[in-house]
Amino acid sequence: MTSAGSTADSGRFAAFGYVAFQRYWLARFLATFAVNVVTVAVGWQIYDLTRNPFDLGLVGLIEFAPALLLVLVTGAAADRFGRRMIMGVSAAAEAVAVFALVILTMRGLTSVVPVFVVLGLLGIARAFFAPASAALLANLVPPRDFANAVAWNSSAWQTASIVGPAAGGLLYGISEQVPYVTAATMLAVAALLALAIPKPAQHSETERVTLESLLAGFGYVWREKIVLGAISLDLFVVLLGGVVALLPVYARDILELGPWGLGMLRAAPGVGAVVMAVWLSGGKIRDHAGLVMLVAVALFGLANLIFGVSTLAGLSIIMLALAGAADMISVYIRETLIQMWTPDRLRGRVNAINMVFVGASNELGVFRAGTMAALIGTIPAVVFGGVGAVLVAGLWAGLFPDLRRVRRLDGRP
Repeated sequence: MTSAGSTADSGRFAAFGYVAFQRYWLARFLATFAVNVVTVAVGWQIYDLTRNPFDLGLVGLIEFAPALLLVLVTGAAADRFGRRMIMGVSAAAEAVAVFALVILTMRGLTSVVPVFVVLGLLGIARAFFAPASAALLANLVPPRDFANAVAWNSSAWQTASIVGPAAGGLLYGISEQVPYVTAATMLAVAALLALAIPKPAQHSETERVTLESLLAGFGYVWREKIVLGAISLDLFVVLLGGVVALLPVYARDILELGPWGLGMLRAAPGVGAVVMAVWLSGGKIRDHAGLVMLVAVALFGLANLIFGVSTLAGLSIIMLALAGAADMISVYIRETLIQMWTPDRLRGRVNAINMVFVGASNELGVFRAGTMAALIGTIPAVVFGGVGAVLVAGLWAGLFPDLRRVRRLDGRP
């Protein structure tokens, strides 16, 4: 799109041929990195203050709740107003919220309540940021380069999710304020980059706001079985197949690796995902995309199953990396399909729904894994999740034949 500053080139780095995508990608990376830094720092700070693990659970709940409670508003806003503007303003609001944590920390915390209030505000800003930024991506590159853009966007998210928590811990070791100052600065830069994205073509809703228009995203998802199948597939697979919550048990009691080994286990899925994202950026999936996605989901479940029964550290790390790689294939295809099969006028609302599904599946997945581990044991809980993910792949292949038959990712066949 020439209006977005096109210097397009073909190949692995095609999406970076667009100035708009360059700024978008860096803004997303910095924002994601900053949020991961904050999450780790807040966790350390709150636990230092209260020594109550329940408070750590509240952090996740407070950060996720706004996305759920405001799903109708955030999606409609992304479809009615400029997405780059919402992205930039939201990142700026996040920077202000994180700077408030700097001030609270400098004054000395005696209660977690002010922190929870700030996290709630941060969650509101993130609730607007997520659907607007996800929907904006489709406006920045032409359809032929969109799959490439999704791959690089996913790699940015995965890399920030790997390095961000480690950086947060290291920065917190310097002082309590340093991670917050760093994150606030990164978010401010992300806001400036988002606002500097050349204005792209975007269909903006001009009709009067009604309940019907607010619910239009849900109606579209229900009618468009490819989108419904893609969104619900991720929900159930992550709900059943997630093992991250149980990695401390494996590191300490099953594999006997200690804290360093836990870090290796936590990093393995992300490393596998980043390597796969770079490979996918070369446009390697050219046909039978729907079938490839379902096979990748089954492989994700199988890798988790093998990890669950493994007592060898090397094999366990390899299986987690393979699970991350398979999950990246699924995410890459799923996100591309959701954007390509959704009209631009509805992308904000559909992405808001998608973000809620993703957040809910992660939160509920942690709850599922922890509860089942307590009831039937850690290894059976992981094995159950792996088998469940494989079964879901087969079930979705039957329930959503149109999803299984999708072939190309550069537009409708």
